Amino acid sequence: MAFERSHTYEALNRIGRGAYGTVYRAKDKKTGNDVALKKVWVPLTEDGIPMNTLREISLLRQLNALDHPNIVRLLDVCHGQQVEKELIMYLVFEHVEQDLATYIERNPKGFSAIHIRNLSKEIINGVDFLHSNRVVHRDLKPQNLLVTHDGHIKLADFGLAKTYDFDMKLTSVVVTLWYRAPEVLLGLPYATPVDIWSIGCIIVELYSLKALFCGTTEGDQLSKIFRIIGKPLEEEWPEENVSIKWNSFDVINQVRIDQICPFICETAYSLIMSMLTFNPKKRITALEALNHTFFTEEPLNT
Repeated sequence: MAFERSHTYEALNRIGRGAYGTVYRAKDKKTGNDVALKKVWVPLTEDGIPMNTLREISLLRQLNALDHPNIVRLLDVCHGQQVEKELIMYLVFEHVEQDLATYIERNPKGFSAIHIRNLSKEIINGVDFLHSNRVVHRDLKPQNLLVTHDGHIKLADFGLAKTYDFDMKLTSVVVTLWYRAPEVLLGLPYATPVDIWSIGCIIVELYSLKALFCGTTEGDQLSKIFRIIGKPLEEEWPEENVSIKWNSFDVINQVRIDQICPFICETAYSLIMSMLTFNPKKRITALEALNHTFFTEEPLNT
C-alpha cells in the first residue's frame, strides 16, 4: 500500500470491505496507536476529483469537528497513487476492535434488557446526530456499528453517504438487503426514515441474536417483512410505477415480534413497531424515538 505520507501509517492487515472501499488496520507511527484506514477509489473527471466527493469529505470533517461520542472519529485524509482515471484515497479513522455483529456472536447468552436499552439509545443518538446534520446513513447494519472495549456504540461507514433532500431518489446500491426499508425494496424515493427501519431490525436482533428478515431477493424480503408487520392495505401501496405489485403477496402464518422475542418488554415492542412501519411518513423519527417510554421508564424490566 502506497501513501503520499507513507512514513505516517503502516498497514497491518485487512479487516473488512464496506460499501465504499476496503478497510485496513494500520499503525500511526507518530503515536503508536492503531487506526482504521479506509481505501476508497475515486473516479477522476477532467477537472480532477469530483465536486461531490470533495463535498462529502468536507462534510465528514465538519461532522468530525463536532466530536459526537457515538460517531467514529475521522483522524486524517491521505491521497494515494493515481491509477489511470482513478485516485486512491485513504480515510483514516480511529480503530475500534469489534463491530456489533462480532459483539453479538461473542455473547451467545444474550444481553440484559438494560444493556439492550443502552446500546439501542446510543445507536439512535448517533443517527439523530447524522439526521440533524442532513445526512442519511443508508447502510445501517451490525457490521457498520462499532462497539468499543467498554461497550459503547460508534457509527461507521457513513462516509460518502450523500447529504439528502427529502424525497430525493438516490441511485447507488445501498443497505444490505436484510436491513432495507420497504420503500428501498420497491425502488421509491427515500430519506431519513430508511435508517429508522434499519434500527428497528437491529434492536430485534439484540433480543433474538439473529437477523429478523433474511430475504434473498427484494420480493422475498418484502414477504418476510409482511409476515411479521402484516400486509399493508391496498390503498397504502404506492401508486407510482413499482415493479412489485400488492396482489403478489399472500401472508400466511403471521408471527408477532414478541413471539420471536418472548422476553421483550411492552415498551420495547412499541418502539420497534413504530420503527417497522410500512409507510415511511408514519415511522417514528430518531428524535421522537429518544423520547419514547422505552428510554424514559423506570425501573426497566430486566
